[in-house]
Amino acid sequence: MTDTPIPPAPPSRLRRAWESDLFWSFRHAPVAMASSFVVIVLILGAVLAPLIAPHDPFSPGTLNLMNGFTPPGQANAMTGDIFLLGTDDQGRDVFSTILYGMRISLFVGFSAVLLAMVLGVTLGLLAGYVGGWTETIIMRIADVQLTFPAILVAMLIFGIAKGITPPEYRDEMAIWVLILAIGLSDWVQFARVVRGATLVEKNKEYIQAARLIGRTPFSIMLRHILPNVLNPVLVIATISLALAIIAEATLSFLGVGAPPTKPSLGTLIRIGQEFMFSGEWWILIFPAVTLLALALSINLLGDWLRDALNPRLR
Repeated sequence: MTDTPIPPAPPSRLRRAWESDLFWSFRHAPVAMASSFVVIVLILGAVLAPLIAPHDPFSPGTLNLMNGFTPPGQANAMTGDIFLLGTDDQGRDVFSTILYGMRISLFVGFSAVLLAMVLGVTLGLLAGYVGGWTETIIMRIADVQLTFPAILVAMLIFGIAKGITPPEYRDEMAIWVLILAIGLSDWVQFARVVRGATLVEKNKEYIQAARLIGRTPFSIMLRHILPNVLNPVLVIATISLALAIIAEATLSFLGVGAPPTKPSLGTLIRIGQEFMFSGEWWILIFPAVTLLALALSINLLGDWLRDALNPRLR
């Protein structure tokens, strides 16, 4: 009697994911791998800022005005302290301020994109599936908003929201108002793409079968249409993250974004440009280079993801 051969164990989920087309494309895209490395390093630096930063730049007890305007890597003439990226006018370590500033920029960027994505996907599904006056109203609002630059829309929303906030809570609510302003100015792209994909999906046979078995419209949109329109949404979300970070930096640079007590990369750049022509170049250059590296790496990842999820390019 011969022994029955034991079939090999099925590959684990991690193994299947690693051998998928998406990860194969990632492993063969040097630009995507380099961009991912930069993004991961910057995000980890921001998240672990309290552990990595040599100083707490926002604690008055740790500041020494005698360390002000110390060049990068050089000992201060009065205190003898050495700072990797130098110090600003208040004696704050530029390296530490960049790490803490990235926390604000990334938090605003992720939160604003999440708000825009939830709002845009919801309205796009309603417009594409329900149609009629619902679609007309939603898409006409989107068309009107597209006629204005996103940064102007964000500034308008920020000004209105800040104006109705009580003065004693403005600094505390400034970050949340900034998230609301950027999120409401960026939902249109999500809505237009999801509406177009929904118009295609709702006429397919599996949607008609779901109607025949008594599925509610809400269930059809949530469980059947939404999973099939997520690929372009993920691409837009990745690219929108870079745009949201740049929008936050722009608003903060103009003085209508993050408060001075919680400076972001944009606030640091605004502070640094005041000393650019007096010789303290490092106060501006290092935050600007960090913002450039972060936004560029996320954009390159978004470009790779768009190509990797496009079946026509496989």
